[in-house]
Formats: sequence, C-alpha cells, structure tokens
Amino acid sequence: MNIRDRWIKLSSVLLIAVMLMAGCGKDSNDTALENRSETDSESSGIENSVEESAASEQADSGSAMPAFTAKDLDGNTVTESIFSDKDLTVVNIWGTFCGPCIREMPELGTWAKDMPDNVQLIGLVIDIAGDEDTEHHDLAVSIMQNADADFTQLVANQDFADILKDVYGVPTTMFVDKDGNIVGDPIIGANVDGYKEFVEDYLNEQ
Repeated sequence: MNIRDRWIKLSSVLLIAVMLMAGCGKDSNDTALENRSETDSESSGIENSVEESAASEQADSGSAMPAFTAKDLDGNTVTESIFSDKDLTVVNIWGTFCGPCIREMPELGTWAKDMPDNVQLIGLVIDIAGDEDTEHHDLAVSIMQNADADFTQLVANQDFADILKDVYGVPTTMFVDKDGNIVGDPIIGANVDGYKEFVEDYLNEQ
C-alpha cells in the first residue's frame, strides 16, 4: 500500500471516529433512550430522531455484516467467519473516548463469561487508526484490563465502512446471526439489560 492509499484508509477510520464521538451520550441506565434529548448535553432532539430512524432503517433493510479481515487487540487476524461459530453474536461498537462505553465494560465482561454456549460477545473499537496508532490501542487494552473484560475486541478498519456509516453514536450494539445477518434493531446507548433481553427473546424464538 503506498503512502497516499494508507493516508486515505486511516483518514476514513478517523473520520468515522470523529463522527461517532459526537454521538457518545449518557448511559441508558441513567436515562431512557427515548428521552435522551432532554438530558444528554451532547445530543439534540434532531440527532436523536435521526439515530432512531437510521437504526430502524438498517434493521428493516435486512443488512448483513460485511466481509472483513481485521486484527484484534492481541494482533490476531479475525474474519467474518467468527459469526459462524455461534448462533448469535452481540457486536458492541465503542470508542476509547466514550464514557458510557467504558462504564458499561465491566458489566459486559461479566456477561461475556455467563453467556450461553451458542452466544458470543465481541467489541468493535472505532478510534484506533491502524497498526501505528499505539496510543489508542494501548488505551483500549487498558480499558479492557481495568474492566476485567476478557472478550474479543476487533479494531475497525475500512472493511467496516458500510456498517459504520449508519452508526450515529456509540455505544451502538448490533446482533448478528451465524450467517452474518444483522437481526433485530441495533440498540443505541449503554443498555446491557436491553442487550440481554434481546438475546433471551431471540433464543426463545428459535
């Protein structure tokens, strides 16, 4: 990859991170998501309605996770085949700049250990700009260690652009079946109880 191509790739990841940074709001445990416009100083009512509309649109379109080749925080290569390992994968999209993302990480770590055998949790970190961005990589590792959260964390790259362009705030959590299809509505905001409820309902319907 030449310097120009690398710069374009890294710039795209950074642009996505900056856009999502603006949407990083309060925990839904503090405030119901539908009322975030009244309490979240980082979001306006217009932004919230756009977020909800985009999430519904994405779910209704029957979209799927893209084919990807990414690295996890340990440097291992991971592809979209990870979804075929389980009946359902919970994908938690977050950034190291996001307070609600960090605050929910200990609870996510505990949940990951207690999940049914046919369900897995993975994270997608959106603000690590390539292999040379050791600052954000090390910060993500520190966040996971402090939270005692030991589940796979993927580093977002250009392969995820088609999915991330429809994400308007972090954390956003999606649910992916074993064929890579996004099922149900993404949940915008930190809402671990909501994630658990979706997983339970989904498994009961299978």
